[in-house]
Amino acid sequence: MRTEYSTPAGGFNGEAVPAGIIQRHIHEECGVFGIYSKATADVASMAYYALYALQHRGQESAGIVVNDDGLFTSWRDVGLVSEVFPAERLKSLGTGNIAVGHVRYGTTGSDNKRNVQPILVNHYKGRMALAHNGNLTNSLQLRSELESKGSIFHTTTDSEVIAYIIVQERLKAPSIEAAVSAAMDRIVGAYSLVISSPSKLIAVRDPHGFRPLCMGHLKDGSVVFASESCGLDAIGAQFDRDILPGEIVVVDKDGVKSDTSHCGKVDRKLCVFEFIYFARPDSVIDGSSVHTARQRAGAFLALEHPVQADIVIGVPDSGLDAAMGYSRQSGIPYGIGFIKNKYIGRTFISPTQAMRENEVNIKLNPIRSVVEGKRVVLIDDSIVRGTTCRRTIDLLRKAGAKEIHMRVSAPPFVSECYYGTDIDDKNKLIANHHTVEEIAGIIGVDSLGYLSLRDVVKLADNTESGFCTACFGGGYPTAIPQDVGKDRFECKISEREKHEHA
Repeated sequence: MRTEYSTPAGGFNGEAVPAGIIQRHIHEECGVFGIYSKATADVASMAYYALYALQHRGQESAGIVVNDDGLFTSWRDVGLVSEVFPAERLKSLGTGNIAVGHVRYGTTGSDNKRNVQPILVNHYKGRMALAHNGNLTNSLQLRSELESKGSIFHTTTDSEVIAYIIVQERLKAPSIEAAVSAAMDRIVGAYSLVISSPSKLIAVRDPHGFRPLCMGHLKDGSVVFASESCGLDAIGAQFDRDILPGEIVVVDKDGVKSDTSHCGKVDRKLCVFEFIYFARPDSVIDGSSVHTARQRAGAFLALEHPVQADIVIGVPDSGLDAAMGYSRQSGIPYGIGFIKNKYIGRTFISPTQAMRENEVNIKLNPIRSVVEGKRVVLIDDSIVRGTTCRRTIDLLRKAGAKEIHMRVSAPPFVSECYYGTDIDDKNKLIANHHTVEEIAGIIGVDSLGYLSLRDVVKLADNTESGFCTACFGGGYPTAIPQDVGKDRFECKISEREKHEHA
Protein backbone atom coordinates (compact mmCIF):
# COMPACT_ATOMS: atom_id res chain seq x y z
CA MET A 1 0.00 0.00 0.00
CA ARG A 2 1.28 3.41 -0.84
CA THR A 3 -0.94 5.17 1.63
CA GLU A 4 1.09 5.79 4.67
CA TYR A 5 1.59 5.50 8.36
CA SER A 6 4.36 8.08 8.36
CA THR A 7 4.94 11.44 9.97
CA PRO A 8 4.38 14.50 7.76
CA ALA A 9 6.98 17.23 7.84
CA GLY A 10 6.27 19.21 10.96
CA GLY A 11 3.72 16.66 12.18
CA PHE A 12 0.05 17.37 12.80
CA ASN A 13 0.84 19.77 15.62
CA GLY A 14 4.05 21.22 14.28
CA GLU A 15 6.33 18.78 16.09
CA ALA A 16 9.70 18.15 14.49
CA VAL A 17 10.48 14.84 12.85
CA PRO A 18 13.85 13.54 14.10
CA ALA A 19 16.42 12.97 11.36
CA GLY A 20 16.94 9.34 10.49
CA ILE A 21 13.50 8.18 11.62
CA ILE A 22 12.24 5.35 9.44
CA GLN A 23 8.81 6.26 8.19
CA ARG A 24 6.16 3.63 8.82
CA HIS A 25 3.57 2.39 6.40
CA ILE A 26 0.49 0.27 6.92
CA HIS A 27 1.77 -3.21 6.28
CA GLU A 28 0.40 -6.42 4.90
CA GLU A 29 -0.89 -9.29 6.96
CA CYS A 30 1.02 -12.51 7.53
CA GLY A 31 0.63 -15.51 5.26
CA VAL A 32 0.41 -19.15 6.39
CA PHE A 33 0.70 -22.45 4.54
CA GLY A 34 0.56 -26.13 5.39
CA ILE A 35 0.76 -29.41 3.47
CA TYR A 36 0.13 -33.03 4.48
CA SER A 37 1.38 -35.80 2.19
CA LYS A 38 0.65 -39.46 2.82
CA ALA A 39 4.09 -40.35 1.46
CA THR A 40 7.47 -38.76 2.09
CA ALA A 41 7.90 -35.97 -0.43
CA ASP A 42 9.62 -32.68 -1.16
CA VAL A 43 7.10 -30.76 0.90
CA ALA A 44 9.62 -27.97 1.51
CA SER A 45 9.52 -26.96 -2.14
CA MET A 46 5.74 -26.92 -2.08
CA ALA A 47 5.86 -24.59 0.92
CA TYR A 48 8.47 -22.41 -0.78
CA TYR A 49 6.40 -21.80 -3.90
CA ALA A 50 3.24 -21.21 -1.92
CA LEU A 51 4.98 -18.69 0.34
CA TYR A 52 6.35 -16.97 -2.74
CA ALA A 53 2.77 -16.48 -3.91
CA LEU A 54 1.82 -15.18 -0.43
CA GLN A 55 4.82 -12.82 -0.21
CA HIS A 56 2.54 -9.77 -0.49
CA ARG A 57 1.13 -10.60 2.96
CA GLY A 58 4.44 -10.17 4.76
CA GLN A 59 7.92 -9.13 3.75
CA GLU A 60 9.79 -9.02 7.05
CA SER A 61 10.64 -12.69 7.39
CA ALA A 62 9.93 -16.20 6.20
CA GLY A 63 10.15 -19.70 7.65
CA ILE A 64 9.47 -23.34 6.83
CA VAL A 65 9.30 -26.35 9.15
CA VAL A 66 9.45 -29.85 7.64
CA ASN A 67 8.11 -32.78 9.65
CA ASP A 68 9.54 -36.16 8.68
CA ASP A 69 7.67 -38.73 10.78
CA GLY A 70 7.99 -36.60 13.90
CA LEU A 71 11.50 -35.27 13.19
CA PHE A 72 11.28 -31.51 12.69
CA THR A 73 13.77 -29.60 10.52
CA SER A 74 13.39 -25.86 10.19
CA TRP A 75 14.87 -22.70 8.78
CA ARG A 76 13.60 -19.22 9.60
CA ASP A 77 15.15 -15.83 8.95
CA VAL A 78 14.42 -12.20 8.22
CA GLY A 79 14.07 -11.26 4.57
CA LEU A 80 12.03 -12.18 1.53
CA VAL A 81 11.28 -15.80 0.68
CA SER A 82 13.89 -15.80 -2.09
CA GLU A 83 16.51 -14.36 0.27
CA VAL A 84 15.78 -16.71 3.16
CA PHE A 85 15.65 -19.84 1.00
CA PRO A 86 18.35 -20.03 -1.66
CA ALA A 87 18.43 -23.42 -3.41
CA GLU A 88 20.93 -25.07 -1.06
CA ARG A 89 19.16 -23.87 2.07
CA LEU A 90 15.82 -25.16 0.81
CA LYS A 91 17.39 -28.49 -0.08
CA SER A 92 18.85 -28.80 3.43
CA LEU A 93 15.32 -29.07 4.86
CA GLY A 94 15.11 -32.53 3.33
CA THR A 95 11.92 -34.46 2.71
CA GLY A 96 8.96 -35.25 4.92
CA ASN A 97 5.22 -35.69 4.94
CA ILE A 98 4.21 -32.41 6.61
CA ALA A 99 5.41 -28.85 6.15
CA VAL A 100 4.28 -25.57 7.71
CA GLY A 101 5.33 -22.21 6.28
CA HIS A 102 4.95 -18.54 7.17
CA VAL A 103 5.67 -15.07 5.80
CA ARG A 104 5.48 -12.33 8.37
CA TYR A 105 4.62 -8.78 8.93
CA GLY A 106 4.22 -8.62 12.68
CA THR A 107 1.58 -6.53 14.42
CA THR A 108 2.82 -7.67 17.82
CA GLY A 109 6.56 -7.82 18.41
CA SER A 110 9.42 -6.32 16.44
CA ASP A 111 10.83 -7.65 13.19
CA ASN A 112 13.98 -9.25 14.60
CA LYS A 113 14.96 -12.85 14.01
CA ARG A 114 13.62 -14.22 17.29
CA ASN A 115 10.07 -13.40 16.19
CA VAL A 116 10.25 -15.25 12.88
CA GLN A 117 7.65 -17.98 12.45
CA PRO A 118 6.64 -20.79 12.44
CA ILE A 119 6.90 -21.00 16.24
CA LEU A 120 8.58 -24.23 17.37
CA VAL A 121 7.72 -25.69 20.78
CA ASN A 122 9.00 -28.79 22.57
CA HIS A 123 6.61 -30.30 25.11
CA TYR A 124 6.10 -33.61 26.84
CA LYS A 125 3.97 -35.00 24.02
CA GLY A 126 6.54 -34.13 21.36
CA ARG A 127 7.05 -31.09 19.16
CA MET A 128 4.71 -28.57 17.61
CA ALA A 129 5.15 -26.01 14.83
CA LEU A 130 2.64 -23.16 14.62
CA ALA A 131 2.10 -20.44 11.99
CA HIS A 132 -0.28 -17.60 12.84
CA ASN A 133 -1.97 -14.82 10.90
CA GLY A 134 -3.89 -12.31 12.97
CA ASN A 135 -3.68 -10.63 16.34
CA LEU A 136 -5.04 -11.58 19.77
CA THR A 137 -6.83 -8.97 21.84
CA ASN A 138 -6.17 -10.69 25.18
CA SER A 139 -2.55 -11.68 24.64
CA LEU A 140 -1.19 -9.41 27.39
CA GLN A 141 -3.46 -10.95 30.02
CA LEU A 142 -2.73 -14.50 28.84
CA ARG A 143 1.01 -13.92 28.76
CA SER A 144 0.99 -12.46 32.27
CA GLU A 145 -0.99 -15.48 33.46
CA LEU A 146 1.43 -17.92 31.83
CA GLU A 147 4.52 -16.12 33.12
CA SER A 148 3.13 -16.13 36.65
CA LYS A 149 3.02 -19.93 36.43
CA GLY A 150 6.62 -20.24 35.24
CA SER A 151 6.36 -20.06 31.46
CA ILE A 152 9.44 -18.61 29.79
CA PHE A 153 8.91 -16.80 26.48
CA HIS A 154 11.54 -16.62 23.76
CA THR A 155 9.72 -14.18 21.47
CA THR A 156 7.68 -11.02 21.90
CA THR A 157 4.78 -12.19 19.73
CA ASP A 158 1.24 -13.15 20.58
CA SER A 159 1.73 -16.23 18.38
CA GLU A 160 3.91 -17.79 21.07
CA VAL A 161 1.13 -17.12 23.57
CA ILE A 162 -1.20 -19.22 21.40
CA ALA A 163 1.38 -22.02 21.24
CA TYR A 164 1.80 -22.04 25.03
CA ILE A 165 -1.95 -22.07 25.64
CA ILE A 166 -2.29 -25.09 23.35
CA VAL A 167 0.57 -26.88 25.10
CA GLN A 168 -0.95 -26.10 28.48
CA GLU A 169 -4.29 -27.53 27.39
CA ARG A 170 -2.52 -30.57 25.96
CA LEU A 171 -1.62 -31.63 29.52
CA LYS A 172 -5.23 -32.63 30.11
CA ALA A 173 -6.61 -33.10 26.59
CA PRO A 174 -6.76 -36.54 24.91
CA SER A 175 -5.42 -35.20 21.56
CA ILE A 176 -3.75 -32.19 20.03
CA GLU A 177 -6.99 -31.19 18.29
CA ALA A 178 -8.84 -31.34 21.61
CA ALA A 179 -6.16 -29.08 23.08
CA VAL A 180 -6.60 -26.64 20.21
CA SER A 181 -10.36 -26.64 20.78
CA ALA A 182 -9.88 -25.91 24.48
CA ALA A 183 -7.40 -23.16 23.64
CA MET A 184 -10.02 -21.51 21.45
CA ASP A 185 -12.14 -21.02 24.56
CA ARG A 186 -9.35 -18.90 26.04
CA ILE A 187 -7.85 -16.89 23.18
CA VAL A 188 -9.74 -13.91 21.76
CA GLY A 189 -9.18 -12.01 18.55
CA ALA A 190 -8.03 -12.81 15.04
CA TYR A 191 -6.21 -16.04 14.29
CA SER A 192 -5.86 -18.25 11.26
CA LEU A 193 -3.49 -21.04 12.26
CA VAL A 194 -1.67 -23.91 10.61
CA ILE A 195 -0.19 -26.33 13.14
CA SER A 196 1.95 -29.44 12.80
CA SER A 197 2.12 -32.02 15.57
CA PRO A 198 4.38 -35.08 15.14
CA SER A 199 1.68 -36.88 13.16
CA LYS A 200 -1.04 -34.37 12.25
CA LEU A 201 -1.61 -31.16 10.33
CA ILE A 202 -4.25 -28.86 11.79
CA ALA A 203 -5.86 -25.73 10.34
CA VAL A 204 -7.84 -23.36 12.55
CA ARG A 205 -9.83 -20.19 11.91
CA ASP A 206 -11.14 -17.97 14.70
CA PRO A 207 -14.93 -17.91 15.28
CA HIS A 208 -15.31 -14.45 13.75
CA GLY A 209 -13.28 -15.44 10.68
CA PHE A 210 -11.29 -12.18 10.70
CA ARG A 211 -8.52 -13.56 8.50
CA PRO A 212 -8.89 -15.85 5.47
CA LEU A 213 -7.83 -19.50 5.31
CA CYS A 214 -8.62 -22.03 2.59
CA MET A 215 -8.11 -25.70 1.84
CA GLY A 216 -7.22 -27.64 -1.31
CA HIS A 217 -5.56 -30.80 -2.57
CA LEU A 218 -2.90 -31.95 -5.01
CA LYS A 219 -3.33 -34.69 -7.60
CA ASP A 220 -1.44 -37.15 -5.38
CA GLY A 221 -4.00 -36.62 -2.61
CA SER A 222 -1.91 -34.26 -0.48
CA VAL A 223 -4.02 -31.83 1.55
CA VAL A 224 -2.95 -28.19 1.60
CA PHE A 225 -3.97 -25.05 3.47
CA ALA A 226 -3.14 -21.43 2.62
CA SER A 227 -4.11 -17.92 3.63
CA GLU A 228 -5.29 -17.26 0.09
CA SER A 229 -6.25 -19.35 -2.91
CA CYS A 230 -3.35 -17.88 -4.90
CA GLY A 231 -1.07 -19.93 -2.62
CA LEU A 232 -2.83 -23.08 -3.80
CA ASP A 233 -2.65 -22.00 -7.44
CA ALA A 234 1.12 -21.56 -7.17
CA ILE A 235 1.65 -25.27 -6.48
CA GLY A 236 -1.02 -26.58 -8.82
CA ALA A 237 -3.43 -27.48 -6.03
CA GLN A 238 -7.18 -27.69 -6.54
CA PHE A 239 -9.15 -25.31 -4.35
CA ASP A 240 -11.69 -27.20 -2.24
CA ARG A 241 -13.22 -24.68 0.13
CA ASP A 242 -12.65 -21.99 2.72
CA ILE A 243 -12.18 -23.00 6.32
CA LEU A 244 -15.30 -21.95 8.21
CA PRO A 245 -15.02 -19.33 10.96
CA GLY A 246 -14.49 -21.34 14.16
CA GLU A 247 -13.63 -24.58 12.33
CA ILE A 248 -10.78 -26.96 13.20
CA VAL A 249 -9.66 -29.22 10.35
CA VAL A 250 -7.37 -32.15 11.21
CA VAL A 251 -5.43 -34.18 8.63
CA ASP A 252 -3.64 -37.43 9.51
CA LYS A 253 -3.07 -40.92 8.11
CA ASP A 254 -6.79 -41.65 8.50
CA GLY A 255 -7.88 -38.71 6.36
CA VAL A 256 -9.54 -35.34 6.99
CA LYS A 257 -11.76 -34.54 9.97
CA SER A 258 -13.64 -31.35 10.79
CA ASP A 259 -14.67 -29.97 14.18
CA THR A 260 -17.31 -27.25 13.88
CA SER A 261 -18.21 -27.02 17.57
CA HIS A 262 -16.93 -23.42 17.70
CA CYS A 263 -18.78 -22.36 14.55
CA GLY A 264 -21.80 -20.06 14.62
CA LYS A 265 -21.32 -18.84 18.19
CA VAL A 266 -20.54 -15.26 17.14
CA ASP A 267 -21.15 -13.15 14.06
CA ARG A 268 -18.84 -13.56 11.09
CA LYS A 269 -16.52 -10.58 10.72
CA LEU A 270 -14.07 -11.03 7.87
CA CYS A 271 -11.74 -8.02 7.63
CA VAL A 272 -13.11 -6.00 4.72
CA PHE A 273 -9.62 -4.62 4.08
CA GLU A 274 -8.69 -8.05 2.72
CA PHE A 275 -10.77 -7.13 -0.32
CA ILE A 276 -9.66 -3.50 -0.45
CA TYR A 277 -5.93 -4.07 -0.19
CA PHE A 278 -4.41 -7.06 1.63
CA ALA A 279 -5.27 -9.98 -0.65
CA ARG A 280 -3.92 -10.58 -4.12
CA PRO A 281 -6.47 -9.73 -6.84
CA ASP A 282 -6.38 -13.26 -8.27
CA SER A 283 -7.47 -14.77 -4.95
CA VAL A 284 -10.97 -15.87 -4.03
CA ILE A 285 -11.88 -15.33 -0.37
CA ASP A 286 -14.99 -16.80 1.22
CA GLY A 287 -16.52 -17.28 -2.21
CA SER A 288 -15.81 -13.83 -3.64
CA SER A 289 -13.22 -12.70 -6.19
CA VAL A 290 -10.90 -10.02 -4.83
CA HIS A 291 -10.49 -8.57 -8.33
CA THR A 292 -14.25 -8.25 -8.76
CA ALA A 293 -14.67 -6.75 -5.28
CA ARG A 294 -12.16 -3.99 -6.07
CA GLN A 295 -13.89 -3.22 -9.35
CA ARG A 296 -17.16 -2.97 -7.44
CA ALA A 297 -15.48 -0.51 -5.06
CA GLY A 298 -14.60 1.66 -8.04
CA ALA A 299 -18.12 1.43 -9.41
CA PHE A 300 -19.59 2.48 -6.05
CA LEU A 301 -17.17 5.42 -5.95
CA ALA A 302 -18.33 6.55 -9.38
CA LEU A 303 -21.93 6.51 -8.18
CA GLU A 304 -21.17 8.21 -4.86
CA HIS A 305 -18.66 10.78 -6.14
CA PRO A 306 -19.15 11.56 -9.84
CA VAL A 307 -16.95 14.15 -11.50
CA GLN A 308 -16.28 15.57 -14.96
CA ALA A 309 -12.88 14.28 -16.04
CA ASP A 310 -10.86 13.07 -19.02
CA ILE A 311 -9.18 9.95 -17.64
CA VAL A 312 -9.23 7.55 -14.69
CA ILE A 313 -5.96 6.14 -13.34
CA GLY A 314 -5.07 4.00 -10.33
CA VAL A 315 -2.11 3.99 -7.98
CA PRO A 316 -0.39 0.59 -8.39
CA ASP A 317 -1.20 -2.00 -7.41
CA SER A 318 -4.44 -2.21 -5.42
CA GLY A 319 -5.83 1.00 -6.92
CA LEU A 320 -5.80 -0.38 -10.46
CA ASP A 321 -8.83 -2.66 -10.25
CA ALA A 322 -10.90 0.03 -8.52
CA ALA A 323 -9.89 2.49 -11.25
CA MET A 324 -11.17 0.05 -13.87
CA GLY A 325 -14.46 -0.17 -12.00
CA TYR A 326 -14.77 3.60 -11.74
CA SER A 327 -14.04 3.97 -15.44
CA ARG A 328 -16.57 1.35 -16.46
CA GLN A 329 -19.33 2.83 -14.28
CA SER A 330 -18.63 6.47 -15.16
CA GLY A 331 -17.79 6.08 -18.83
CA ILE A 332 -14.57 8.04 -18.36
CA PRO A 333 -11.66 6.32 -20.20
CA TYR A 334 -9.24 4.26 -18.13
CA GLY A 335 -5.49 4.78 -18.51
CA ILE A 336 -2.18 3.60 -17.07
CA GLY A 337 -0.99 6.70 -15.27
CA PHE A 338 1.96 5.34 -13.30
CA ILE A 339 4.77 2.89 -13.84
CA LYS A 340 5.78 1.09 -10.67
CA ASN A 341 9.35 -0.01 -10.08
CA LYS A 342 8.86 -3.74 -9.56
CA TYR A 343 12.38 -4.24 -8.23
CA ILE A 344 11.65 -2.53 -4.92
CA GLY A 345 10.34 -5.39 -2.83
CA ARG A 346 10.45 -3.79 0.60
CA THR A 347 10.50 -0.34 2.14
CA PHE A 348 14.15 0.58 2.52
CA ILE A 349 15.84 2.79 5.09
CA SER A 350 16.62 6.24 3.72
CA PRO A 351 19.43 7.90 5.72
CA THR A 352 18.54 11.51 4.87
CA GLN A 353 15.36 13.56 4.68
CA ALA A 354 15.99 14.34 1.00
CA MET A 355 16.28 10.66 0.20
CA ARG A 356 13.12 9.87 2.14
CA GLU A 357 11.25 12.50 0.16
CA ASN A 358 12.50 10.97 -3.10
CA GLU A 359 11.38 7.50 -2.12
CA VAL A 360 8.03 7.80 -3.88
CA ASN A 361 9.81 9.01 -7.04
CA ILE A 362 11.81 5.80 -7.10
CA LYS A 363 8.76 3.60 -6.61
CA LEU A 364 6.35 5.40 -8.95
CA ASN A 365 6.78 7.46 -12.10
CA PRO A 366 3.87 9.12 -13.93
CA ILE A 367 3.43 8.75 -17.67
CA ARG A 368 3.35 12.35 -18.88
CA SER A 369 1.67 11.60 -22.19
CA VAL A 370 -1.29 10.06 -20.32
CA VAL A 371 -1.95 12.82 -17.78
CA GLU A 372 -0.58 16.04 -19.26
CA GLY A 373 -3.32 18.64 -19.71
CA LYS A 374 -5.96 16.19 -18.47
CA ARG A 375 -8.57 16.27 -15.75
CA VAL A 376 -7.53 13.15 -13.84
CA VAL A 377 -9.50 10.90 -11.51
CA LEU A 378 -6.93 9.23 -9.26
CA ILE A 379 -7.96 6.06 -7.40
CA ASP A 380 -6.11 4.74 -4.36
CA ASP A 381 -7.04 2.24 -1.66
CA SER A 382 -6.78 4.51 1.40
CA ILE A 383 -5.31 7.61 3.01
CA VAL A 384 -3.80 7.18 6.45
CA ARG A 385 -1.73 10.26 7.18
CA GLY A 386 -1.45 11.98 3.81
CA THR A 387 2.31 12.37 3.34
CA THR A 388 3.01 9.76 0.68
CA CYS A 389 -0.31 10.56 -0.95
CA ARG A 390 0.72 14.23 -1.22
CA ARG A 391 3.95 13.26 -2.93
CA THR A 392 2.07 11.11 -5.43
CA ILE A 393 -0.18 14.08 -6.21
CA ASP A 394 2.89 16.30 -6.65
CA LEU A 395 4.24 13.85 -9.23
CA LEU A 396 1.04 14.14 -11.24
CA ARG A 397 1.12 17.95 -11.03
CA LYS A 398 4.69 18.02 -12.29
CA ALA A 399 3.67 15.70 -15.13
CA GLY A 400 1.15 18.32 -16.25
CA ALA A 401 -2.19 17.11 -14.85
CA LYS A 402 -4.71 19.95 -15.20
CA GLU A 403 -7.02 18.77 -12.40
CA ILE A 404 -6.75 15.90 -9.92
CA HIS A 405 -9.85 14.40 -8.36
CA MET A 406 -8.93 11.72 -5.85
CA ARG A 407 -11.26 8.85 -5.01
CA VAL A 408 -10.47 6.38 -2.25
CA SER A 409 -11.82 2.81 -2.34
CA ALA A 410 -12.20 2.67 1.45
CA PRO A 411 -13.86 4.85 4.07
CA PRO A 412 -11.63 7.15 6.17
CA PHE A 413 -9.54 5.43 8.85
CA VAL A 414 -10.76 6.74 12.22
CA SER A 415 -10.06 3.93 14.71
CA GLU A 416 -7.33 1.55 15.75
CA CYS A 417 -7.32 -2.03 14.49
CA TYR A 418 -6.92 -4.77 17.10
CA TYR A 419 -7.07 -7.70 14.69
CA GLY A 420 -3.86 -7.57 12.68
CA THR A 421 -3.70 -4.36 10.66
CA ASP A 422 -0.85 -2.15 11.83
CA ILE A 423 -2.92 0.83 13.00
CA ASP A 424 -2.48 1.14 16.75
CA ASP A 425 -3.03 4.85 17.42
CA LYS A 426 -6.06 6.71 16.10
CA ASN A 427 -4.37 10.03 16.91
CA LYS A 428 -2.02 9.41 13.99
CA LEU A 429 -4.91 9.19 11.49
CA ILE A 430 -5.47 12.28 9.36
CA ALA A 431 -9.25 11.74 9.21
CA ASN A 432 -9.43 12.28 12.98
CA HIS A 433 -7.92 15.74 12.65
CA HIS A 434 -9.40 17.12 9.43
CA THR A 435 -12.57 17.18 7.38
CA VAL A 436 -12.64 15.70 3.88
CA GLU A 437 -12.32 19.19 2.41
CA GLU A 438 -9.33 19.95 4.64
CA ILE A 439 -7.65 16.69 3.68
CA ALA A 440 -8.16 17.55 0.01
CA GLY A 441 -6.32 20.80 0.61
CA ILE A 442 -3.52 19.12 2.56
CA ILE A 443 -2.81 16.53 -0.13
CA GLY A 444 -3.32 19.01 -2.96
CA VAL A 445 -6.27 17.66 -4.94
CA ASP A 446 -9.18 19.51 -6.53
CA SER A 447 -11.71 17.16 -4.92
CA LEU A 448 -11.69 14.13 -2.67
CA GLY A 449 -14.23 11.36 -2.15
CA TYR A 450 -14.14 8.27 0.06
CA LEU A 451 -16.15 5.07 -0.31
CA SER A 452 -18.97 5.08 2.21
CA LEU A 453 -19.30 2.68 5.10
CA ARG A 454 -22.68 1.81 3.64
CA ASP A 455 -21.20 0.52 0.39
CA VAL A 456 -17.90 -0.93 1.60
CA VAL A 457 -19.74 -3.90 3.08
CA LYS A 458 -21.27 -4.62 -0.34
CA LEU A 459 -17.98 -5.23 -2.14
CA ALA A 460 -18.02 -9.02 -1.98
CA ASP A 461 -21.49 -9.96 -3.13
CA ASN A 462 -20.89 -13.73 -3.00
CA THR A 463 -19.49 -13.73 0.53
CA GLU A 464 -21.95 -14.97 3.14
CA SER A 465 -19.78 -13.55 5.90
CA GLY A 466 -20.36 -10.21 7.55
CA PHE A 467 -17.45 -7.79 7.63
CA CYS A 468 -15.35 -6.12 10.28
CA THR A 469 -15.28 -2.36 9.62
CA ALA A 470 -13.99 -1.29 13.04
CA CYS A 471 -11.09 0.77 11.65
CA PHE A 472 -13.66 2.80 9.68
CA GLY A 473 -15.77 3.43 12.77
CA GLY A 474 -18.04 0.43 12.31
CA GLY A 475 -17.73 -0.87 15.89
CA TYR A 476 -15.58 -3.60 17.42
CA PRO A 477 -16.70 -7.25 17.38
CA THR A 478 -14.74 -8.05 20.58
CA ALA A 479 -13.89 -6.29 23.82
CA ILE A 480 -11.30 -3.55 23.33
CA PRO A 481 -7.93 -4.43 24.91
CA GLN A 482 -6.23 -2.02 27.29
CA ASP A 483 -2.76 -2.25 25.76
CA VAL A 484 -2.51 -2.71 22.01
CA GLY A 485 0.90 -1.33 21.04
CA LYS A 486 2.92 -3.45 18.67
CA ASP A 487 5.80 -3.37 21.16
CA ARG A 488 3.71 -4.13 24.25
CA PHE A 489 5.98 -7.06 25.16
CA GLU A 490 9.14 -5.02 24.54
CA CYS A 491 8.63 -1.91 26.67
CA LYS A 492 10.77 -0.70 29.58
CA ILE A 493 10.21 -2.14 33.05
CA SER A 494 8.65 1.08 34.34
CA GLU A 495 6.26 1.21 31.37
CA ARG A 496 5.24 -2.43 31.77
CA GLU A 497 4.55 -1.95 35.47
CA LYS A 498 2.36 1.00 34.57
CA HIS A 499 0.37 -1.18 32.15
CA GLU A 500 0.04 -4.02 34.64
CA HIS A 501 -1.38 -1.71 37.34
CA ALA A 502 -3.62 0.27 35.00
